[in-house]
Amino acid sequence: MGSFGGLKHVPCLTKPNELYDIAIIGAPFDTATSYRPGARFGPRAIREASGRQVTARSYNVRAGINPYLDWAKVIDCGNIPITQMDNRIAEKQMFEAFLELGMRKTAYQLQKKGDKSKRQARISDGKPKLVTLGGDHSIILPALRALNQIYKKPITVIHFDAHQDTWESSRYDGYWKPDVDGLNHGTWLFHAGQEGLISNTTSAHAGLRSYLGGSDDRDYRTGVEKGFMRIHADDVDDIGTQGVVDAIVSRVGLDPDQPVYISLDIDVLDPSIAPGTGTPESGGWTSRELARILRGLEKLNVVGADVVEVSPSYDHRAGGTALAAAHVVNEIIASMVKLGVEDPDTVGGWFGRKSNKSVKEGVMESYQEGATGSEAGKDEL
Repeated sequence: MGSFGGLKHVPCLTKPNELYDIAIIGAPFDTATSYRPGARFGPRAIREASGRQVTARSYNVRAGINPYLDWAKVIDCGNIPITQMDNRIAEKQMFEAFLELGMRKTAYQLQKKGDKSKRQARISDGKPKLVTLGGDHSIILPALRALNQIYKKPITVIHFDAHQDTWESSRYDGYWKPDVDGLNHGTWLFHAGQEGLISNTTSAHAGLRSYLGGSDDRDYRTGVEKGFMRIHADDVDDIGTQGVVDAIVSRVGLDPDQPVYISLDIDVLDPSIAPGTGTPESGGWTSRELARILRGLEKLNVVGADVVEVSPSYDHRAGGTALAAAHVVNEIIASMVKLGVEDPDTVGGWFGRKSNKSVKEGVMESYQEGATGSEAGKDEL
């Protein structure tokens, strides 16, 4: 199995002395799905799709950095060994792996021991960040359990998904209520809320568009769901991507001490772009819209993330779903690395610009520079 983007591969779970700042880890698990299985093959597909995005050509123009050639040590830790025969054991395996990987010191912290610079202070108090390749969406529950122990507080969750995943399994008895405490890929947020793992007052759904159960909107009125802000997929038509960003940031806040987790189900994208997923829903976002929204979250203290529900057996022959997922992973890692930079203005400023100018101002400035400068500059829009 190749590594993500040709990064150094280290079997971190068997090498306890290996340090890193950001680690990519695969969670090949899909026995908590309610419809089409196959997400256990997602980590392999995403890594394969990342083959062109090697470290030497990963400079992100909008972010202004190459996240793999900057301050952070980014490695691929391979996959968590997970049984597909017993979901209770699988949950425990994932929790122990996430806890072990998330409790280590960072490579940068060791390198700069005693350095009190602004840069170090912004790197999650010296804790490494994990980016998980799923797997079905239930893998986030053991991840949140681990993060709750690591940070000793509820975690803010920014949940990109066509579905809200807060369904109470008791409502669906006889349909998709599993034996493992009612846990599946549509109920993990309900369980996370019941266990006190998430910060309801600062969390948000984004990209929702699925139908609900029953004859009313009861699924939007559960105890967990009441605490979430909801952004529906078609809201982007009214408020634009910047409006979505503003709504999320306003809800989450910019508290540097509040850990934020981004959980991204690939079905947030329209199935015309990402058909290779277990529960596709029409009317989703484009990959460009999603990338623009993710870039707008660069100031948040993102301590971990996942990209889940990639099922390559349903993808088209060109592998577009896996390609989109690999792109999302790169965007998230770029934001993580950029937040650790001492002076963001030296690497393009927030939102990938050299100042806090509006997008329109930045584009017009680039055009004017091209019109008065070299011929090559005219083609950069």
